[in-house]
Amino acid sequence: MFAQITLQDWENLVKKQLKTDDIYSILSKENLEGISVKPYYEKSSESLKNLPKVEESTHLVARYQEGLEEDAFAFLLDENVENLSEKTIFINNRALAEQIKTDESNRYFSLIDVFENNQINQKLGKELLSKGFEKNICVDASLYQNAGASISQQLAFALGKAKDLAEIFGSEILSKLVFKFAIGSNYFFEIAKIRAFKLLFNQLSKEFSLDEIPYIFAETSHRNKAKNDEENNLIRSTLEIAAAMIAGSDAVFANDFKIENSTELSAEISFKQQVVLAYESIINVFDDAANGSYYVEDITYQFAKKAWELFLEIENSGGFLENLNSGRISELIYNQSITEQNWVEEGKIKLIGVNLYPKLEKTKSVEQLYNPLEIKPVRWAEMFE
Repeated sequence: MFAQITLQDWENLVKKQLKTDDIYSILSKENLEGISVKPYYEKSSESLKNLPKVEESTHLVARYQEGLEEDAFAFLLDENVENLSEKTIFINNRALAEQIKTDESNRYFSLIDVFENNQINQKLGKELLSKGFEKNICVDASLYQNAGASISQQLAFALGKAKDLAEIFGSEILSKLVFKFAIGSNYFFEIAKIRAFKLLFNQLSKEFSLDEIPYIFAETSHRNKAKNDEENNLIRSTLEIAAAMIAGSDAVFANDFKIENSTELSAEISFKQQVVLAYESIINVFDDAANGSYYVEDITYQFAKKAWELFLEIENSGGFLENLNSGRISELIYNQSITEQNWVEEGKIKLIGVNLYPKLEKTKSVEQLYNPLEIKPVRWAEMFE
């Protein structure tokens, strides 16, 4: 048996090593999310239950190209492809949803968001709900991450969109949704983000006397990718995919690591990152691999609490759509994204080959990159490109 180490034991050892009693000012690290991260955890302040996913094993999704049929069992489709069988199909646009002919051997999921031009396209929503898909409508929160929203904002906005949909189409729609998240580079925070959303969505469903588990489609972020030293993007996206799998996502997709001039080979390499992780580490088969980690449990609860508070604030001021039209949503994202971009400029957030090894000259200002009236994806590296 190992001897039990107390917090006091750890503090005494660290004080001796750092030669100071003021260890927490040295070990504490500021973060943009406004949550508390401790340097040592001896227990979790909140013991969370196991957070299951819908799928037994996380789908490894490839953008369709000829020759991948034997390697991939799940495809992201932008146009109709005939003669696919025993595949999981993620439908990526409205035109395809209208014309695709379903095959009984396949499973179909819609990645189409019905929020358009600051309103809900009810006609499109009804059309999608009439289709024989397992999940008919997508709540896309990936835009907010790529635009610079905080984690609690991403979660609250996804929840707010789901609530608005339930009010229009009825609570039964909650079982017909796919939630699409972009996974960033803060590894443990991103694991906690997906786990926190599972808690939040389940809580929302209980408000409608349901007990739903969210179907989560996670993709790699564009925000931290760079044109320079594109191979570095592969390392970044590998960590993002791993975080999504460990968090218990139902499907993962790696965007092409090349920002420009992508090829079939670069797309295939990006996909096969998922294959290596799944087959060599087997992290895609667990419901909730991070369950029991004191650190992850603690920050999961913090993210869930902050996001729920923001969600209620949005609901009390008219709901997601009302706040979107008033400019409140874009204002929240704008303020967060400016702070984040300033951290990149100051080197607090490090991008190898961009602001570190080598350090490139700034070519665009924050004002040129961001618009307080528009929610749009912006990569950190654009400031230096």
